[in-house]
Amino acid sequence: MAGIDEVARAAGVSISTVSYALSGKRPVSADTRRRIQDAVQQLGYSPNAGARMLAGSQTNIFALSEPLRADSHAPSHMAFMHAMTVAARRKEYDMLLLTDEDASAGMKRVAASGLVDAILVLDVAPADPRVAIARASATPTVFVGIPNEHDELVCVDLDFESAAVQAVDRLADAGHREIGLIGGSRRAYEKSNFPPRVRSAVLERATERGMNATAVASGEVVTDRDLVRRSVRAFVGAGVTGIVLHAPEEVLQVMLVELAALGKSVPNDVSIVSVGSSFDTDALATPVDSIPLVPQNSCELAVDLAIELVAGRPVASGLHLIPPTYLERGSVAAPGSA
Repeated sequence: MAGIDEVARAAGVSISTVSYALSGKRPVSADTRRRIQDAVQQLGYSPNAGARMLAGSQTNIFALSEPLRADSHAPSHMAFMHAMTVAARRKEYDMLLLTDEDASAGMKRVAASGLVDAILVLDVAPADPRVAIARASATPTVFVGIPNEHDELVCVDLDFESAAVQAVDRLADAGHREIGLIGGSRRAYEKSNFPPRVRSAVLERATERGMNATAVASGEVVTDRDLVRRSVRAFVGAGVTGIVLHAPEEVLQVMLVELAALGKSVPNDVSIVSVGSSFDTDALATPVDSIPLVPQNSCELAVDLAIELVAGRPVASGLHLIPPTYLERGSVAAPGSA
């Protein structure tokens, strides 16, 4: 399938000029428009999409690219899919779900069909193949997550780096000098964009604050309860008094049970902060301070930006970060405050 970048090269214009000519959102000279139309026909570029856009019509349908894999954390994925669908419906948009594990094929097919007004991308990988598709397509695309190569893309996400810094600062300000990070699975660090960002930010900020920090994963592909227990015991044995958690609720529950089995109380012996939690840490038997990841916030912003793009209004490419909010639940205190 020819991409919009190829049409631009053939017509001797920029990608944005091709987009303007096809959508009619901004005036383009007759000669430029003719060259673009000739290139579209010669290359066979998305004829259905081109015809729809030239007609100035919209479908009021968004595509949601969310590949579901065997190792997907279902609660988190479902929360984002639901939040995105609700946000779209509030703007009178329907949602076409693209859940095949091969995310690229579905996205290419939809981008070429003219069936949708925009594409919303979830479960963003560091080296995500959908980046190239978005860049080659005239269909507006918004990523919820930040791939490594995000120049000229529109990306929405929680400011995970700032959230990690807040967590470390809260522990440092309370007097902790030995801290640990329990993250998600090793697969998550390979396949997801945000776990490595949190880990790097925690370790860097700890060094800046004169703290010693150790980071561990909570499993290979999914949560390994025995590994979590061993990690907690190792942390306690090494004198760790503060733990940053960036993992599913199951990991936190195992951690709390293991600390109790070791005779350690929260926060008197060990302080805990949960970063990017999409579950209610206040509902636990031991409430835990958290910097939550709220799917509604990310999804509503993504939908709003997509609508702006569809309307042809200017949207800054790059990162649209949501400031983190610290929720105090009483799980942080000075070390040895019992």
